[in-house]
Amino acid sequence: MYHSEIIRHPESCPALVLNADYTPLSYYPLSLWPWQTAVKAMFLERVDVVAHYDREVHSPSLALKLPSVIALRQFVRPNQFPAFTRFNLFLRDRFRCVYCGSHRELTFDHVVPRAQGGRTTWENVATACAPCNLRKGGRTPHQARTHSPPGSARRPPSSTLRQAAVGSTDCGGHFASTAASTSGLSTGTNTRGV
Repeated sequence: MYHSEIIRHPESCPALVLNADYTPLSYYPLSLWPWQTAVKAMFLERVDVVAHYDREVHSPSLALKLPSVIALRQFVRPNQFPAFTRFNLFLRDRFRCVYCGSHRELTFDHVVPRAQGGRTTWENVATACAPCNLRKGGRTPHQARTHSPPGSARRPPSSTLRQAAVGSTDCGGHFASTAASTSGLSTGTNTRGV
């Protein structure tokens, strides 16, 4: 049976969480709270509701529209440096292999291999396509006779990832226009719970 007004299940109604200055707590991934956490934060007066879904939830004495965008009342100071994650590494290297520039089959490569004492740090890991990573193997770029990755092998500040993220089009979904219209990014900020 077809119904012209599709009623969303509450589980498909997360709330985008913004900082007190209306910038996203994080951009990739966006800070999303389940509807129950957002409603709890509303009742505890820890957030302001910026936008609602059409979907309502009901109790015996109350009908409440589910919030789709909420802003914290207290400012959460963003981390200066983002967490080391595969996605943030790819973002730092602009989703390109540092050896050949390819956008396909991306992996991460330890410039100084772990077998030779290399560590998993911003300074020693670079984005590489699978063919270049396989060709390099467990050798340093010098040993493999490939060029060393350019100076991008460093720990980037959050502002650098924000600039790279703004140029990317991966965001999509219900919150794309909200996220694109804001200017903030802080990665590595804990946004779970109230």
